[in-house]
Amino acid sequence: MSITSNINELHKELDPIGVQLIAISKTKPNEDILEAYNAGQRAFGENQVQELVAKYEELPKDIEWHLVGHLQTNKVKYIAPFVHLIHSVDSLKVLEEINKHALKNNRIIDCLLQVFIADEDTKFGLDHAELIELFRDEAFSTLKNIRIRGLMGIASNTENERIVKEEFYELKMLFDGIKATYFRKEDSFDTLSMGMSSDYTLAIEQGSNMVRLGSTIFGKRVIKHYKNN
Repeated sequence: MSITSNINELHKELDPIGVQLIAISKTKPNEDILEAYNAGQRAFGENQVQELVAKYEELPKDIEWHLVGHLQTNKVKYIAPFVHLIHSVDSLKVLEEINKHALKNNRIIDCLLQVFIADEDTKFGLDHAELIELFRDEAFSTLKNIRIRGLMGIASNTENERIVKEEFYELKMLFDGIKATYFRKEDSFDTLSMGMSSDYTLAIEQGSNMVRLGSTIFGKRVIKHYKNN
């Protein structure tokens, strides 16, 4: 199927149940992104800051760019002027840097806190205790130019559906608990980003309302290198 057909089918599936589709366009050429854009897709996600900045400069300005990969503090300044949502915040230090550059750009930047849920050593994210510690830190309450929209998680890379379901279920319970405890009066805390091409249907079953799909839309990836900023 074509990229256009894939986008159309996914929106038919996801829109009626209130799940937002983020098209993960890392390593994909602008032509592929424009095909998805012309099919009505507006939210795209990238892993690398360099690639994100390059595509932002070259592609239509009404695209909502999401950073879904690990973010280093020294790269925040490059995306602060335009990024729509940062999915991968995993420390107070990174939040403070985002807040600093958001202030410089006269913006409030939306963020998701990445929670470590996988049974793997290769994933980034806060564990449950670190998440609570972050919310209780006095420095967190001083950050006026960031807005926490919710949580993000990446499940274990396994074919065992039971494990994946349990990890997603755990994150949904944590999301509900954090909302009730720290964001009870804030309607903006409304996003649970979990689920990729291999497991998004399981994620939706467990309560995800934002999925990050790449190969389901664009097919398999090719590696493309971008120069460092």
